[in-house]
Amino acid sequence: MTASPAPSPDLAPSPSPSVPPVIEFRQVGLTYPGPPPVEAFRPGDLVVRKGEFITVVGPSGSGKSTFLNIAGLLDTPTTGSFLLDGIDTGRLKDTQRTTLRGRRIGFVFQAFHLLPHRSARENVELAMVYGDVPRRERPERAREALARVRLGHRTDALPTRMSGGERQRVAIARALAARPSLLLCDEPTGNLDSGNAEAVLQLLETLNAEGITVVLITHDLAVAARGRRTITIRDGTMSENEQVAAC
Repeated sequence: MTASPAPSPDLAPSPSPSVPPVIEFRQVGLTYPGPPPVEAFRPGDLVVRKGEFITVVGPSGSGKSTFLNIAGLLDTPTTGSFLLDGIDTGRLKDTQRTTLRGRRIGFVFQAFHLLPHRSARENVELAMVYGDVPRRERPERAREALARVRLGHRTDALPTRMSGGERQRVAIARALAARPSLLLCDEPTGNLDSGNAEAVLQLLETLNAEGITVVLITHDLAVAARGRRTITIRDGTMSENEQVAAC
């Protein structure tokens, strides 16, 4: 990954001839139309391989949310190419992008976004609608996902009867239910106390050790240090191994 026009091979893992990267940015950039136009994300390269744990840091307004929106197929780059699991997403129609997002990407946010009057299992099941999981398979897949985050005993509990840490684990189970290749986490510990935050980070590390690719966006440098690689975004420009004084 590099922030300059020419790729820097020492900033990205060695290419694998058999498995395409989960994320591959080829001079990806995003400019919002004006007047005046705003360059929210400057063209840059990034390679995230299967099974990596990447953290992304940067000051408020630096471009982290734009990065998340591009990587999550919520925004389309205005320059460059974004390949997800080897698929050139720029060639897809809107319906195809929606389907790909539902099948390949799981999202975990700072706000849990759980429906308060639906059980943990029902909240997880709802996410599978967008991943085209057949209705008959959803209950069992939801139970499996909840068991994976150590909430198998809470499948029928309402979010209003759960702790913050439990609710975030339900949100992670929801993200895992469609069996995605990529887990995008946006400040997943931001609403948690230190004990629950540590439990969630340990869970993400366990899932990563099981083979799930994790990209975690955070303003907390202690959380960022848990990644195997850290990407810094400042003024819309990506760099790696840069020390950030404050985020």
